[in-house]
Amino acid sequence: MSIRIVTLAIRHEHDVVAARQRAREISRFLGFDGQDQVRIATAVSEIARNAFEYAAGGEVAFSIEGRRGPQLLVIEVSDKGPGIADLARILAGQYRSVTGMGVGIVGARRLMDHFAVRSAPGDTSIVLKKVFPEKAPPATLGSVAILTKQLLSDPNATPWDEVRLQNTELMRVLGELRERQEELLALNRELEDTNRGVVSLYGEMDERADALDRANLAKTRFLANVSHEFRTPLNCIRALTRLLLDQSDGPLTAEQDLQITFISNATADLTGLVDDLLDLAKIEAGKVDVRLARIDINQLFSSLRGMLRPLLAGDGVALHFDDAAGLPAIVSDEGKVSQILRNLISNALKFTERGTIRVTAVLDNESGTATFSVADTGIGIPEEDQERIFEEFIQVRSALQARVKGTGLGLPLCRNLARLLQGSIALQSNAGQGSIFSLSLPLRHAVLSDEKPVPEKPFTAVSAPAPLPPGNDMPEPHRLNGRPRPRVLVIDDDPAARYVIRKLCRKHDFQVVEAGGGREGLRIARIVRPDLIVLDLDLPDRRGEEVLKDLAGGEATGAIPVLVATSDPQDPGSRDGLRLGCMAFMQKSELNQPAFDLFLESIGFALSPSMELE
Repeated sequence: MSIRIVTLAIRHEHDVVAARQRAREISRFLGFDGQDQVRIATAVSEIARNAFEYAAGGEVAFSIEGRRGPQLLVIEVSDKGPGIADLARILAGQYRSVTGMGVGIVGARRLMDHFAVRSAPGDTSIVLKKVFPEKAPPATLGSVAILTKQLLSDPNATPWDEVRLQNTELMRVLGELRERQEELLALNRELEDTNRGVVSLYGEMDERADALDRANLAKTRFLANVSHEFRTPLNCIRALTRLLLDQSDGPLTAEQDLQITFISNATADLTGLVDDLLDLAKIEAGKVDVRLARIDINQLFSSLRGMLRPLLAGDGVALHFDDAAGLPAIVSDEGKVSQILRNLISNALKFTERGTIRVTAVLDNESGTATFSVADTGIGIPEEDQERIFEEFIQVRSALQARVKGTGLGLPLCRNLARLLQGSIALQSNAGQGSIFSLSLPLRHAVLSDEKPVPEKPFTAVSAPAPLPPGNDMPEPHRLNGRPRPRVLVIDDDPAARYVIRKLCRKHDFQVVEAGGGREGLRIARIVRPDLIVLDLDLPDRRGEEVLKDLAGGEATGAIPVLVATSDPQDPGSRDGLRLGCMAFMQKSELNQPAFDLFLESIGFALSPSMELE
């Protein structure tokens, strides 16, 4: 429902001025602010001028739409002219004429809230609408009657009066624009200051980020260097305590045996911590190589079963590996996959007092993943701690935790190794109901640009001694280089490590020759032509891999078997130099009399009755 205010006829040019004046007066009476009054008056003036110029006249009707808010001021300008040609192009802003037709229509539409055009020859109507301000009082029949009476009683302004009024409005608008411009300039200055502050802050943040990166790199280098330096003396301590426990220099008292056992156990725990720290540091530094090979899952499970069976304490816990004989091989780093699973199974054994630990593997060709799961019936992990346990040095408090040893580095290391293998580790657990740790890996690890492709015949070095390959057979027993006493060359820069090898060889009355560096060892090997070489890989003057290559390629030394004994914890398969003639790879921490004797037997050192293996 609408309330009509007033209708004006447009017959002469001064009627256009009157329409503009009425539009401003009406909008002021209805509560529109100064800017809206100018907008409404300007829109009405433009449309009324078009009606006068192109249709020779028309009329302007003012009314109010609606009895309740929000009400609208409605102005309809109609004429009986020829209609508006190219209306669609005009409304789209694409039409331009010499007279300027179309500019007024588009401008008026932008000034109003609603704009509608109906045009045909002899009947053209343009409707303009403006929504009442929120604070304006509603227009009623009574207030509109007062407005109409006031409009009819006021004399029409002359064009000069309207021009002066427009100039006044223009000056006011220009003044407001100048104020707005000054405000914008002030705001721009403030924004510039803020931007400079933000840039400075970003610079400071970049500096701190660089400092953190440097600190992290320094931490990583520190852990790597310290861990590496710790390993050599720790391995010597373990080897020496093992010699004492084996009573190679005579029997020990019960108290001495107990004390040395404590030393050996403490050293083994510290060695495990050092190895984990070094692995984490190498992963963070990006210095861990991924050595791809085809992994037979059933063989992997068999190896894990043999390694972990000694950890079973009593008959309360059963370790079960599901049969994986029918599963195809996957392509990944076997040493790292084995390390992850060993850690997960070891944890399960620590925190399971009774029940079953089940290890399974499932291959999904559709998703291209292999999932290894370690499920236990142990104490479980509360939900709020399931993410924390993957943080370094974090251990969940429990009654069982106090009785088992750990560093809090195993699970973070497993997660980092899994990511390195393009996989992930997931956990399902409830307190008191056991846990399931899952390792998901791609069926075939994507070979990156800095990784080596999968060898067609993967090489796997073993920690247990392996027989010589065909073509490298040792001489007949007791005729080793024509000497009745086999001669052993030890190339190692650590006097304690050389001492351990001497002690291991003394049982068999071997001749032991020592060299403290790679160059000296090569020179002695060419002169002495020993029957066996025990080689360390971390030498001060040359890398052990280079020494091994020179030994294998030398005419005088190519047939000499080499036992690599090193502190490096990496998987044997990651050592390319082992392909060049090394018969076995041993961790110095694993080098003891039984392992050394087994190696001698496997490579053809037939021992005399006085040197028989115990």
